[in-house]
Amino acid sequence: MPRFREVLRNRNFFFLWLGQVISQFGERLSQMALIGLVYMRAPGSTIQLAKILSFTILPVFLIGPVAGVYVDRWDRRRTMFVCDFLRASLVLFIPLFLILKWPLSLIYILIFIIFSVGRFFIPAKLSIVPDLVKKEDLLIANSLVNTTAMIAAILGFGIGGLLVEWLGVKGGFCLNAAGFFISGVFIFSIGQRKSVHLRIKELSREIVEVIRKSVIQEIKEGIVYFVKQKDVRFTGMIMFFLGGALGAVYVVMIVFVQESLKSATKDLGLLIMFLGLGLFLGSLLYGRFGYRLSHFKTIFSSLIISGLILGVFVIILSYHPRFLVAATLSFILGVAVSPIIISCNTLIHNSSQNQMRGRIFSSLEILMHFAFVVFMILSSFLAEYIPSNIILITVSCSFVFLGLFNLIFARKISWLN
Repeated sequence: MPRFREVLRNRNFFFLWLGQVISQFGERLSQMALIGLVYMRAPGSTIQLAKILSFTILPVFLIGPVAGVYVDRWDRRRTMFVCDFLRASLVLFIPLFLILKWPLSLIYILIFIIFSVGRFFIPAKLSIVPDLVKKEDLLIANSLVNTTAMIAAILGFGIGGLLVEWLGVKGGFCLNAAGFFISGVFIFSIGQRKSVHLRIKELSREIVEVIRKSVIQEIKEGIVYFVKQKDVRFTGMIMFFLGGALGAVYVVMIVFVQESLKSATKDLGLLIMFLGLGLFLGSLLYGRFGYRLSHFKTIFSSLIISGLILGVFVIILSYHPRFLVAATLSFILGVAVSPIIISCNTLIHNSSQNQMRGRIFSSLEILMHFAFVVFMILSSFLAEYIPSNIILITVSCSFVFLGLFNLIFARKISWLN
């Protein structure tokens, strides 16, 4: 603890840390407000929910590769506070659009722009940390940034759901804008740094090259590596499955919880908070004791347990909806799921070459988001014709089946040799 306090006494890092906590909270509050917006305009519509959430994900593919180029060329501190001030201003237009009763299509475009701006903030935040602390404090600084970001995200969903339920959708977006503005003020207070400028022609040429390399070459290299490296291929399969499963349950689960507990965002936000707390505790426990266990057996066992808990969650809420029971199961589900991600990341670290890790993780992120979007859209259309609980039970059964199949035939599969 003394070392943590010592790092936080660093004025510049403290402002970065506090600013990114508020910004992370604001992003989650924004997502809860979007869910409340769809509930207000089209209650129970999984298609509308999938549409609006898709516009928050598309910037990962379209803007992410380009954002990295600009962040490396611009002053990172300036990039961050400009992003926050821009997001604060843009978010304020959403309540205005609602008051004027403009069509949702215009709000979709605005949401896309807001989350596109956010793609510049994230790499700038991760890149600026070594510039603000001593080399020997880097590990602690990163630990503070990552841990508090997770806590802020959890609280953002939980408290955000309550605030949107209490203040209404318009009030939720106004509070979100205030959070971005306060974050921008803190980051603006970080000591000035020298900006790096490039001529327009040089910048344009490098952007084209980075786009080509990030989207085409890195994905291609990642696919080739999946084919050649057994553990990487296995991790790619698990990540694709998790992304698809999360996409399949995301919008369906939101509507299912809203209809079961008769609440737009309050109970949903609290359930996500309990899930996040379970993920956090599960990560701590597995990090402490997981070194004794096989990564492969851990992943498949966690899939089985997670599938069973998800199935119980759906059945109980379908026939006897009780928030405390749902919250307890959400917490346990988080604990059960967390070892899967940790084990997959550890397998990549242990099996891939150092110079390939960045490209592998980049390809895995794109792969996971691709699966998420595809299955989210598919499940949202199916939910118009099939009851939500049937879709959720199908996903839970797929978890159990995949885990059991691989545990029983582990020697024969070995992951597909």
